[in-house]
Amino acid sequence: MDEGRKRVIGIMAAILASLHMQTADDLFGTPQGSPRTDKLIAASIQWAEQIMKKIDDVLSG
Repeated sequence: MDEGRKRVIGIMAAILASLHMQTADDLFGTPQGSPRTDKLIAASIQWAEQIMKKIDDVLSG
C-alpha cells in the first residue's frame, strides 16, 4: 500500500473513531491503555479500508 493511501485511510479512521469517543479517557487513554479505545481504533481502520475499497470499485467500474 502506498504512503498516500495509508494517509487517507489514517485520516478517515481518525474521523470515524473520534465520532465514537465520548470521554477524555477514550480520547487520551489511561497509563495502562484502554481496551475500548483500542477496539474503536481497530474498527475505524476496518471501516476506512472498506470505504476505500468501495471508492475503488466505483472509480474502476
